[in-house]
Amino acid sequence: MQILTRRPALRWIAPVALALAVGGTGIVAATADADPKLAPKTAEQLLVDLQGSDVAGLSGTVVQKAELGLPALPAMGGGADASQLTSLLSGSHTLRVWYDGPDKARFALLDDDLGETDVIVSGRDLWTWSSQDNEATHATLPAEPAAGERPSRPGVPTTPQEAAKTVLDAIGPSTVVSTDSAVEVADRPARELVLAPTDDRSLISQVRIAVDDATSAPLRVQVLGEDAATVAEIGFTAVDFSAPDAGQFSFNPPPGAEVTEKGALDAPAPREPGTADREAAEAAKASTRVVGEGWTTVVVSKLPASSTDAASGQLGTVLATLPTVSGSWGSGKLLAGTAFSAVLTDDGRVAVGAVAPQLLYDALAR
Repeated sequence: MQILTRRPALRWIAPVALALAVGGTGIVAATADADPKLAPKTAEQLLVDLQGSDVAGLSGTVVQKAELGLPALPAMGGGADASQLTSLLSGSHTLRVWYDGPDKARFALLDDDLGETDVIVSGRDLWTWSSQDNEATHATLPAEPAAGERPSRPGVPTTPQEAAKTVLDAIGPSTVVSTDSAVEVADRPARELVLAPTDDRSLISQVRIAVDDATSAPLRVQVLGEDAATVAEIGFTAVDFSAPDAGQFSFNPPPGAEVTEKGALDAPAPREPGTADREAAEAAKASTRVVGEGWTTVVVSKLPASSTDAASGQLGTVLATLPTVSGSWGSGKLLAGTAFSAVLTDDGRVAVGAVAPQLLYDALAR
């Protein structure tokens, strides 16, 4: 299923390819049968069903929760939309979603303090609306949008489908795949697909994906930390897999709303990468190291001087709230959460991974 996008890259992987990948590189554990009301399925079958699911339409309510153990950070500015997106990193949030094919999609992020923010796609019309500011924007999408031109919330999954795909793309030899007993999500019977790292040094102990028995669509994704507590979750609390009412995709600005017309959006023309592009890509690759593998991978990168200079004011304010750490690798600031850790060194390096800080220090020292 594709949510708010036409990108071919976001199509579910072919079931046969997935079965080969799991059978060749993953570890599939034996599991007990789930609730006898549901037909028995192995982990392999559930994986194939999940990747092959193709829901034509749906509407529902999604609740997203995050308890990442992050410190309270100062406001970074950027308006209501930026504040709502940042707020998804902590607490609990509710979204309403409607989908009726790649040309009809809508989601609404609801917030007690910031009101409602909507993104609506209807054919070539793209609307955004903020209830807090009573402001709307309208643009016309290209007739044949290039990859990635459909609206989305980058970096933060807004549906269980997006969250499940992110997790499943990472399946490899460092993962044990199994199934757990039947569960009920949004009043629908489902099975849980359980992904667990083989390396106990990961801060993540399990990722659990509840798969709808009738449609094989993911209904909920949970990330569990070291103590088996849920550190992140996104799932439907109510869902209807029939086509939504067409009126959900017809947006009429409310009285008094300020409407900004963006006009026609141009699809970027394809071009061959120039010398500057190649040099930038090579520089980025040269400044990044990957230490470890699987769930304990640590990425160490050298931040461009321009990025730290441009954000020195805001970045400095954030870093001032974090503890100072040091070792043979140097010194810097540590952000330690329940699902990941990050270190920004004084000499402009950053190390990130779903691991305890010590593994970051070890990677920086190499």
